[in-house]
Amino acid sequence: MTRNLTADLAADLRNRIVDGVIQPGEKLPSENTLISDFGVSRTVVRAALTRLQAEGLVETERGRGSFALTPPADRPSEGVGIRPVATMEDRLHLLAFRMGVETEAAALAARNRTDRQLRALGTALDTFTESSGHPARAMKADFEFHRAVAAASGNPYYSDCLAALGQTMIAMPRTRLMTGAEHYARDHFDQVVLEHRSIRDAIADGDDAAAAAAMRTHLANSRRRFKASARPSA
Repeated sequence: MTRNLTADLAADLRNRIVDGVIQPGEKLPSENTLISDFGVSRTVVRAALTRLQAEGLVETERGRGSFALTPPADRPSEGVGIRPVATMEDRLHLLAFRMGVETEAAALAARNRTDRQLRALGTALDTFTESSGHPARAMKADFEFHRAVAAASGNPYYSDCLAALGQTMIAMPRTRLMTGAEHYARDHFDQVVLEHRSIRDAIADGDDAAAAAAMRTHLANSRRRFKASARPSA
């Protein structure tokens, strides 16, 4: 009976995370709330959260609660199969793919962007800069910045590619959620802001080589940061 209750609760929370009702970085309902809402014991709640942790959907921090992580991308687009992004290896492959695609998109954006697209890129950068301390907002704003670069390329296939990958292409570093890592996470966030600004500035200057280099550096650093955040602590 307990096993069924655990599975039911885990399924409900899993669906909320995958469907985006609970966004990456957002805090899950407290144990007491889940106990009250589902009429289950604390043991059931903790077992369900443990199951979601094992699936990579939840990170629990003692004294702070449980937070949603980036769910795997398993939805197909029309006529195109999108590979799941469920493991660290998948994420690294995705970052390598993005490096090839988005580096060229940034170069094209430097050559082809319109004034309106440049303003949209600046707005996306400002929104991301203001999202510090709000992981769910930061993830969405990060994605919108990259979409703005793709749109500025003038080639709709770049925009279509990023739209197919969806917001899941942005990794949610666990360091953003960890107690005692606030300064570490803030340093990372500030660095990403600088990298985004370098990309925007090169596009604004019409310097395609600098824009490509800035995007490649940003994604290479993203890969390094992801590997560091995914490394188990001693």
